[in-house]
Amino acid sequence: MERNCTTAEKRKPASPLRRKSTNADTCSARAETCDANDVARARWTLLRQVLRQKQLESPEIQQVSVRRFATFDLFSRELLEAKDVCDTSDAQWVEYRSVHFPEYSALLRDNLGPVRVNEVLNSFDNTGNICVWPSEEVMAHYCLQKRHTFKGAVCELGGGMTCLGGLMVAISADVKEVLLSDGNEKSIQNVQEVIEKNKQAGKFGSTHVSSRVLRWDCEKDISAFEDHFDVIMCADCLFLDQYRASLVDAIRRLMHPKGMALVFAPRRSETLSLFCELAQQAGLCVSQHQQYDAQVWDVHLKGVRGSITGQRLEGWL
Repeated sequence: MERNCTTAEKRKPASPLRRKSTNADTCSARAETCDANDVARARWTLLRQVLRQKQLESPEIQQVSVRRFATFDLFSRELLEAKDVCDTSDAQWVEYRSVHFPEYSALLRDNLGPVRVNEVLNSFDNTGNICVWPSEEVMAHYCLQKRHTFKGAVCELGGGMTCLGGLMVAISADVKEVLLSDGNEKSIQNVQEVIEKNKQAGKFGSTHVSSRVLRWDCEKDISAFEDHFDVIMCADCLFLDQYRASLVDAIRRLMHPKGMALVFAPRRSETLSLFCELAQQAGLCVSQHQQYDAQVWDVHLKGVRGSITGQRLEGWL
């Protein structure tokens, strides 16, 4: 059964990918694990960004310092009162509620404090521990719009510390299973607490929701879910050159032969076009959509016009 090929991007949408039902064996060979030099280069890049911000202690200032554009105003954010007086961490619980679909909301812990140098050096890609990125917000909004089209098993890749998109699918859609994943252990520790909090609040119904560390370049992680998911989704995961081929290969292998992937990404340099080329070479059907949502497109156009006066819609990690 065919599904609609729609993929969105945060400001300009990326591409939904669908596996070809024939000649699957001709897909390109699986990407090899990134070597140590590539991993080290990525970590040092992030470390440089963190060190440049070491004087900025305010969470608000930290967020502005790493992204010029903060939100599409698709979700309201209400701080919840802390009930555990023993909790002295920087974390805070908030309720994200859809502006356009207010019957759906999720409880998130979205501030894990500053990213520390030892975390950058000893863990995988910490960008997901900084904030809820605009692309994730847009993907979550899109998933609520299309909630009736989700069926079966769903997986979010690279969802960071909240996996807001996948979480909204688990809350709003009639699906059997949702797996929330990221390559960073700290992110997944937080996601597991988010799952427990929303489960206690009765947000998931009969949907089985779980989380795990899942690296696109790890054979063990990928082979455990080969051909398993009807829908795979990710937001703004194309910016690291050394993992782009691994992401394509992971999507191809994790996706059911009749499944599809939703990939939300900006046109940041050539990252989107390079990803689409790799996906097509891997035997995936690719289609790109820009004006997939009137609200998002309107904010995008305002951002483009605002760039003339120094306001930028680009600038995310």
